Amino acid sequence: MKTIDTRELADWLDASLQASRFKDYCPNGLQVEGKPRVGHIITGVTASEALLRAAIQRGADAVLVHHGWFWKNEDPRVRGPRRTRLALALHHDLNLFAYHLPLDAHPQWGNNAQLARVLGLMPDCDTTGAPLTCGPDNLIWLGTAPGLPDLQALSQRVQQRLGRAPLVIGEPDRALKRIAWCTGAAQGMLDDAVHAGADAYITGEASEPTVHLARETGTAFIGAGHHATERYGVRALGEAIARQFGIRVEFVDIDNPV
Repeated sequence: MKTIDTRELADWLDASLQASRFKDYCPNGLQVEGKPRVGHIITGVTASEALLRAAIQRGADAVLVHHGWFWKNEDPRVRGPRRTRLALALHHDLNLFAYHLPLDAHPQWGNNAQLARVLGLMPDCDTTGAPLTCGPDNLIWLGTAPGLPDLQALSQRVQQRLGRAPLVIGEPDRALKRIAWCTGAAQGMLDDAVHAGADAYITGEASEPTVHLARETGTAFIGAGHHATERYGVRALGEAIARQFGIRVEFVDIDNPV
């Protein structure tokens, strides 16, 4: 089986995702060091116990996720579920790679880019071909929904493609010219989407104030699921690793209704 040096893989990922340019809520990159060489990677959305056990069962050398460990302001003590997860990784010599905001933002493999592909959204681009963005760290993408004239049609497409009924705030016949989207827990960026002139904003989650802001501004809101909107970036990144290095990469979807 073909393998690659763990440090070489970490350097390639850091450079490809431009990890150093983000001020994130967690460390990006190699979070837990395991085997010195990697020939088999399991990718998934979150480094949960279930994903780690799936990687161990499949004989993987590394786990690559969007949601890793060591988040800002969380309890740093190693006990309970945290102890179990860390013990599994260390006992089985698993490398844990995690990329949060860098994976959201990547123009090709990122969560926003991949959600656009899955939903058939067309990103607006500048003169260089880069996607037009707004909001904190330019994480919100802007574009159109070709063939989807109103909110009802967009909502139906979201449900069909993501496999779950979204939370929808707005009139079904709301005409759509400009769409904004940012995967995951980006409901706090709805105001940025409003100021960008979006007719509808798609993200993963909703908070209590989200409903009022959507109603009062007339910008439709679609909460399509945190996990459901972020399954595609890490999978695309894994496929890119397989092409680049010729090693085995498998995506494992540990479903989460949130």
